[in-house]
Formats: sequence, C-alpha cells, structure tokens
Amino acid sequence: MNWRKKLGEPQAYLYCLPALVPYTIFWLAPMGYVMYLSFMEWDFINPVKEFVGIENYVKLFQDQKFYKALRVSLLFALGNVIPCLAGGLLLALLLHSRIKGLAIYRTLIFLPWVTPMVAVSIVWAWIFEPRVGLANAVLEFFGFAGLEWTHSSKTALLAVLIVTVWKGLGWTMVFYLVALQNIPEHLYEAAMLEGANKFQQLIKITLPLVSPTTFFLFLITTIDSVQAYDQINVLTQGGPAGATRTLLYLYYESAFQRFEVGEASSVAVVMIVILAIISSLSMYVSRRRIHYV
Repeated sequence: MNWRKKLGEPQAYLYCLPALVPYTIFWLAPMGYVMYLSFMEWDFINPVKEFVGIENYVKLFQDQKFYKALRVSLLFALGNVIPCLAGGLLLALLLHSRIKGLAIYRTLIFLPWVTPMVAVSIVWAWIFEPRVGLANAVLEFFGFAGLEWTHSSKTALLAVLIVTVWKGLGWTMVFYLVALQNIPEHLYEAAMLEGANKFQQLIKITLPLVSPTTFFLFLITTIDSVQAYDQINVLTQGGPAGATRTLLYLYYESAFQRFEVGEASSVAVVMIVILAIISSLSMYVSRRRIHYV
C-alpha cells in the first residue's frame, strides 16, 4: 500500500502543529517528567536525583494511607458524579419548560460555578461551624440534632461533597439544557399520539437522546472529582484522621509537606492510570450506546 494512503498527506500534519505544540509542552512533557521522577528519590533541594527503580511504587502499594486515600477518592467521585448528573438533569428538565423568569433562575443556579472554589469554601466553612453555623441552625429549627460537619470524620466527607455538588449543579444543568433543546419536538408529539405519558417519554426519548451529554459529563465530572483539592484544603486539610484525604491530597502531602518528590510522583502516575482507565471505559461504553441508539 502506498505510504501516502497509510499516513495521509504530509501537509495535513502541519495543520495539527498549533494544537500539538502546546499539548506536548504543557501535557506530554510534564507527564513524562513525572513518570521519570517516580523512579527517583529527590527532595526538591538536592540537585542530585538518586535512581531507586520501582521502590517508590513498592512503598506506595504497601502503605495503608494509599488504600484509604484511594477509597476516599472513589467515594468522593461517586458522591459527586451521581448527584451532579441527576440533579443537573432534573434542573434542566424543570427549566426547559416555559416558566416565567427562566433567565433569572438559570443565572442564579449557574452563579456558584463561576465563583472561585476557595471563596465558596471559606463561606461554607462558616456555614458548617458546629456552634454558630447556619447549617446546624437550620437543622435545629426543623427539630434535628446539629452535626459536627467538618470537625468529625463521620461527616467531613459529606460536608465537602455538599460544597462540591452545590457548585457543580449549574454547570451540568447548562449542558443538559442545550441537549434538551436539540431534541426535535416532533418526537414528543408522535409519542403523545401513540399514548405515551410523560414518564414514558422521559425513558424512551429524553434519556437516550441526551446520553452523549451524560457520558461527556460523567467523564469530565469524574476527572474533576479525582482532581479536587481547593475545597478539601480549605475545609478539612485532609482530615479529620484522613477522612477526606484523597489521592491528590496525598500527593500534596508527599510533595510539599514531606518533600518526597519520588513518592509523590508515583501517586501522580497512579492517578493518571486510573483516569486513563475510566476515560477508556467511558468512551467504549459511550460509543456502543450511541451506536445502539
């Protein structure tokens, strides 16, 4: 077979350069350097890096902190992705209907997303304060006992999730609103003529046709969940007792508190592998689902 047919026209690669150059500089090169550091022992100060092979990975997989951080990261991802997607779709369905003040509602719901996470977390830290915070005041008003929130290992992760979901709902809602607006109205009209009720229309028409958006949001929200840091640092600093220490926060502690760059780099590589697996599975399921639909 002609090499041009295999590789395409050489000129076509020139059009990829504007995207490939920054991608290589800001993504591939740093990723390769992190993989290189994961086989080294280095403390940021000593100019000499000592090659230790897979010792950093062996220590990491023997450390119980790693497995606890992995479990917290998975719980955090599930606790963030499911409510964000379900809540965003529900809000989009409500706002997709012709109601008065639609633009105002959209703006109010989307505002948390454009607010910096650090500022949001500082406000929520006051809300979750056990003695004078607004959260316990609301609970006690309705007759429930107040919680320790970020001061207890039992509720700290829940508190961080509330902040994260509250901030992300507006973002997922906007994507679902666009997806709903792109569904042809005649499909619903035909379903109504066939006697389908609202629930049947939702199951048979709406959910299948917004599934590409759902898979996209699932992937991006999962990646954001694994990379969550600001709200954890402000609200709990990974505590109490490691209850909110995710893999990324474990990386931060290893690199910038204990200055064990090799160990921190091995954590980063594991995170990259996990995200690559999740992305690959999501793309595989998405393609099969879209083909089926």
